[in-house]
Amino acid sequence: MGIASVGVGLIIAAGKRVSIKSRLMVKEALNVDTYHGMVRLVRIDLAITLGFEAAGAIISFFVFRKDYSPLHAVGISIFHSIAAFNNAGFDNLGGMHNLIPYKDNILLNITTDVLVIVGGIGFLVLVDIVKQKSFKKLCLHSKVAISMTAVLLIGGTLILKATENITWMGAFFQSMTTRTAGFSTYNIGNFSKAGLFAMCILMFIGASPGSTGGGVKTTTIFVMIQALKCMGRKKSAHAFKRSISEENISKAFMITVLSAGILCVATFLMCVFEPEYDFIQIIFEVASALSTAGLSTGITPELGVAARILIILLMFTGRVGAFTLLSVWGKVSTPNARYSEEMISIG
Repeated sequence: MGIASVGVGLIIAAGKRVSIKSRLMVKEALNVDTYHGMVRLVRIDLAITLGFEAAGAIISFFVFRKDYSPLHAVGISIFHSIAAFNNAGFDNLGGMHNLIPYKDNILLNITTDVLVIVGGIGFLVLVDIVKQKSFKKLCLHSKVAISMTAVLLIGGTLILKATENITWMGAFFQSMTTRTAGFSTYNIGNFSKAGLFAMCILMFIGASPGSTGGGVKTTTIFVMIQALKCMGRKKSAHAFKRSISEENISKAFMITVLSAGILCVATFLMCVFEPEYDFIQIIFEVASALSTAGLSTGITPELGVAARILIILLMFTGRVGAFTLLSVWGKVSTPNARYSEEMISIG
């Protein structure tokens, strides 16, 4: 949900008036274009979050009560549901087993899938779905987020099923969890290099804007792909009978290039700090940290101090956003004059 949304929710619960500053914080946190209906949006946000987390906890309880005492099962179920919906992926079972003991449990797999996907698709999309109730009536952002989520889930499932000796349910779960959820029902350390590389790409893309997930975001990649397609045809970028603004295209390219640059630099440093590990293991750890996915091939506990500090910095950068950090640290005054334009040979 975000600190801003929770804070405004507490203000609303206390019966106090929400200030302009608080509305501004929520507007930035949820990537909304207007202040209109901000309080109502937070209320819907809270209702959706609590509703899904409560339902997830109740369903998960029927699974965990078979292996734990009733009170312990309640605690695990609540923690698991909140971690899944918020794409946190914490292993609350201990022993770094994650959900491997439940890889064949259909009920827990489906419940976790739904919680992670709904939490990672973005609250604005969920609100839009509740309001419109039809894909055709949804705004462009919602259509892009839903379409990209479906493509990545299906594509990831097919790739992982083809590269790994796992079930279809396991392939779908691992495809879903790379959307920065952090759960796993199989030992990722035993996956092939092809499978790990595919997961790196999925983690780098991540979830959708305004959600609980990380990564460069699904809409960013979609806008960049559409822009590249239209550049070749010398047409303006568009999707679902709507034009895509130049500002969105520039931002998409900037975020992707900046994040890819950070990924490359961090991977190089990790290779220097931890030369004993395979390259694919290192880039997987870096991609996981930058996207705040939380997945690991099992080498994280063995990393040295320098490598751990680097991982922490990557997680912070991934959560705040590389573009946000750049805009904060790289503020420069806009020049009044413009230089003359000259062509450069490209390609």
